[in-house]
Amino acid sequence: MKKGYLIGGIQQVGIGVVNFKEAWKWYISQFGMDCRIFEDEAVAKLMLPFTGGKPWSRHAVLALNLQSGGGFEIWQYKGREPVQIREEIKLGDLGITGCKMKVKNIDEAYSFYHQNNSALLGEPAPDPNGKKSFFLKDPYGNIFQMVEGAGWFMNENKVSGGSYGVIIGVSNMEKARRVYSDILGYDEVAYDSTGVFPDLAPLPGGKNAFRRVLLRRSKTVMGPFSRVLGQTEIELISADNPGKRIYEDRFWGDPGFIHLCFDIVNMDELKSYCNNLGFPFRVDSKQSHDGNSFDMGEAAGHFSYIEDPDGTLIEFVETHKIPVLKKLGWYLNLKKREPGKPLPEWILKVLRFSRVKI
Repeated sequence: MKKGYLIGGIQQVGIGVVNFKEAWKWYISQFGMDCRIFEDEAVAKLMLPFTGGKPWSRHAVLALNLQSGGGFEIWQYKGREPVQIREEIKLGDLGITGCKMKVKNIDEAYSFYHQNNSALLGEPAPDPNGKKSFFLKDPYGNIFQMVEGAGWFMNENKVSGGSYGVIIGVSNMEKARRVYSDILGYDEVAYDSTGVFPDLAPLPGGKNAFRRVLLRRSKTVMGPFSRVLGQTEIELISADNPGKRIYEDRFWGDPGFIHLCFDIVNMDELKSYCNNLGFPFRVDSKQSHDGNSFDMGEAAGHFSYIEDPDGTLIEFVETHKIPVLKKLGWYLNLKKREPGKPLPEWILKVLRFSRVKI
């Protein structure tokens, strides 16, 4: 089946929080997520399948680290008390159990976080391919894996870049790969190992046996923001006895990693492809807005969601408009550009003037 769409990289990992300002300040200081692409307070009217059938107001920001990598969508309910998970999230649970963060040098990064009294989970240790990484926990219980990566866009003297991928718990590896390898294009297996792994031992549930499949994309990332977003990886983890669904009996937007979002080109072709594979759009802003762009305050576009076989939410965003220099009224209309063509470096570098200082 021919794919008529392009995946332009991981745009962001959604993180539900209970204190928007406090959380964003922490993510700026520790991960350099200081470039504000858009910030919006509005009612989430289209996510009813995942918010109890009722629209809720929220405060959200899409923030990037311009050194390289995907961003965070930091998301807080307004007018509703967010529901914390009842039990600690463990490896083997179903959903996004960790976010991978890109660093230039693993030992220098470890030293930085150690000096900053971060909640480190063990020391740098090799994965099944012998590549060292380490884990840390943010103040809200979310786990991040620091991974050494190549291909940097800007040098801002920050120890880390942005999101480099995710760790996802799945119940059936082969069924899950229909989404992650076929639809999303992570078709290259970096390793497929089963056993007990020393690098996972410091994590909750990490001393159990797992099957780990690390996936990468064999094709070059394309799309308007591909120079910044760069290549990424997804690690699928399955246990003999899968754990709980992380968002069982909770709403999308409640604390934790709420979704994985991809920047895409040609949403209509993607929709057709997903339908044919049995993963229909659960949310489609174009259908809800009679084919018009969905206004996100300072940005606009077309977004949709599918679920993987275990209910993990995957978001797709086809960006139509973004602010480049909002103070001067400069907004970029991507619908007038050649589909899939990367934006020039100089335009992307202008985004640095959207940095937020703490």
